[in-house]
Amino acid sequence: MTTQDPGKLMAKADKLTKLSFTRWNADWKNATALYEQAAVGYRFKKENEKAKEAFEKASKGQEMISSPWDAAKHMESAASLAKELGHWNEVSDFYRKASELYRECGRSQPASDALGKGASALEDTNPDEAVRLYIDACEILEEDGKEQMAFDLYRAATSTYVKLERYTDAATLLLRWGVAADKCNAVNSQCKAYLSAIIIYLYMHDFQQAQKCYNDCSQVGAFLSSDQGRCARKLLSAYEEGDIEEIKRLAQPSPITHLDHVIIKLARKLPTGDLKELEKEEDKETLDENDLT
Repeated sequence: MTTQDPGKLMAKADKLTKLSFTRWNADWKNATALYEQAAVGYRFKKENEKAKEAFEKASKGQEMISSPWDAAKHMESAASLAKELGHWNEVSDFYRKASELYRECGRSQPASDALGKGASALEDTNPDEAVRLYIDACEILEEDGKEQMAFDLYRAATSTYVKLERYTDAATLLLRWGVAADKCNAVNSQCKAYLSAIIIYLYMHDFQQAQKCYNDCSQVGAFLSSDQGRCARKLLSAYEEGDIEEIKRLAQPSPITHLDHVIIKLARKLPTGDLKELEKEEDKETLDENDLT
């Protein structure tokens, strides 16, 4: 820990980076070391606003001297302080910048982790941006063939979508998760994702979309023969038969109880609409099919 005044260290560092008649080149190497000392000093004194600024400048300095890894670390420190200060726009910007710097190093895992941290920090204050960060974090890992490392991110993003009541987006993301799981042979996770998507459509009382989703997912043999696939088939049959008690029974000890908590909560509220309406829709479709006029 430096005993020097962090304000004086910042002033000295700023002077080293400014060009003048006597200084034609910025001395980023020495300035960066001073910014780093100032950042530690400010943080020790709990002057978080100034510490955040010092870490930003230290990050820029490390970037200028071609050290993206250290630049990313400092940017994450700035992001963490922005979170403590409640500067939510900066939280997103700083974690995104840190992620870019890690990618410059060819390090997909910390690049994804940085976005995940930003997303987690923003879930309550800016859930839309949190979801974007989670999805971008997934993409980074998938581009590097690390689909299995993205599962927790998919889980968090799905949960956020459900909290926002953006159920169609949640179902779409679950199907995408299933594809990612397929690429790394994570069959159990794939089947859980597909069953979860079907449950969400049923929670929306969109039986047709749930049936279509089941038919599409059943093209995957592993799902069709899995416990999750059989559970989905029984659920849809219960809906077709208007059997409310069977629908409720299926949400009890069954493959559903091994899904994520947010999906279990939705499943236990089924059915959410009038099953007689589904019968009318099916009768109407049958009549349309037989109408030759």
